[in-house]
Amino acid sequence: MFRISNHYVPISAAILLVVEILCLMASVYLGVYIRFLEPVQPFSTSQASLWIQHASVFAFVMVSSMAVFGMYHQGYRENFRDTLLRLMPAFAVGFGLITLVFYLYPDIYFGRGILAIVMVISASGIFLTRAVFHKWSATIYTGTPILVLGAGRLAKQCVRLVEGNAGSNTFKIVGFISMPGEVNQVLSSSILQRKGTLMSMAQEYNVKEIIVAVRNRRGGALPIQELLECKLNGIKVTDVDTFFEREMNQVRVDFLQPSWLVFNGGFDQSDFRIIVKKVFDLLASVILLIITFPIMLITALLIYIEDRMPIFYRQERVGRNGHTFMILKFRSMRNDAEKFGEPKWASENDPRMTRVGRVIRKLRIDELPQILNVLKGDMSFVGPRPERPFFVEKLCEDIAYYNTRHSIKPGITGWAQVRYPYGASIEDAIQKLWYDLYYVKNNSLFLDILILIDSVRVVLFGKGVR
Repeated sequence: MFRISNHYVPISAAILLVVEILCLMASVYLGVYIRFLEPVQPFSTSQASLWIQHASVFAFVMVSSMAVFGMYHQGYRENFRDTLLRLMPAFAVGFGLITLVFYLYPDIYFGRGILAIVMVISASGIFLTRAVFHKWSATIYTGTPILVLGAGRLAKQCVRLVEGNAGSNTFKIVGFISMPGEVNQVLSSSILQRKGTLMSMAQEYNVKEIIVAVRNRRGGALPIQELLECKLNGIKVTDVDTFFEREMNQVRVDFLQPSWLVFNGGFDQSDFRIIVKKVFDLLASVILLIITFPIMLITALLIYIEDRMPIFYRQERVGRNGHTFMILKFRSMRNDAEKFGEPKWASENDPRMTRVGRVIRKLRIDELPQILNVLKGDMSFVGPRPERPFFVEKLCEDIAYYNTRHSIKPGITGWAQVRYPYGASIEDAIQKLWYDLYYVKNNSLFLDILILIDSVRVVLFGKGVR
């Protein structure tokens, strides 16, 4: 993996994206050639810049559409059926979007006949590219061979990571080295017998990276000199906390060293980041408000018809630095949803929900009035979801580092919302906190854009709704 604005991106996904962009751009040129049976217009010097613009716009629109349908998502299963089921609607939406772009910017319009040919060529090209790439990644690219120093509780978590990401081949564990004083929790067959130095073992097993999964590092328990030798000879040495952050896009708090948060970097709260965040929030909120205003009017009317007033639901939530504010949502539950006074998490098939409420929750329409909270400055467009003070007080007592998520403004959507189903328990809150801490630590404009794309995917496929 490599990092873009502090966010870890799989190399295989980046290669696939570049290849498919080139494939889509080439489809435009090939489509024009087939249409006119001669490579005159698109390849002539005078028209070169214009056709590069045509091809670039087409590639951008189609890649964006495929991204919305989860075709670049890390957990996406690559096989014939899933590729076909997502590629077809992605190209249908892409066709509609590119037609809209032609209407808004007629200068880049290149004709219906050419577009039809280009769509067929590009769809076939993408499907073929995916088939070849999947075969290559499954047979040739088997992932980076890593050696885990340690065989205890942390090492066992590494095994679970492999088991939970069976379809991913970003790395493979060649074995574990047991350390003195720790209780082994991995299979005995996977523990390597110590032969010589770490450097010699790394060379024997062709290891490219060593993961340090040892918590007790005092009293000379950690072979620092051997690890330094490996690093000086080009073998990457990675702390287990960084390893989980990279491979799972989480900051795990169940065995986190407090010093790692302090010295590891991230947590960008610079003036430049704050300004970029505010501009992004303003533009995204205004655009979404304009697009969804008719939907919001219809929703308000339906809520009134079914359950009368009030249309909106105001509720106290905890924002940045623990300050509370009143969040605004479309009401999705009955007026007596909490008639006994104690707040409750929403549950699956919650009986307190109205018929309209069930639909608008599934489509996330109930969240749209929060645009006004963003414009007011209480929230950001992207950030950790704000919780009620009642729950925050309990969660801060039960979960270490929970209050860290309040160091930035909460958001309408966030990394935890697109990566984890709806949370309704302490266990769910812990899992979501791992994602929230990753966002707080690594937040950037690039990650915000990825979250927005994933948010559209979540709405389309109804992930994590209650």
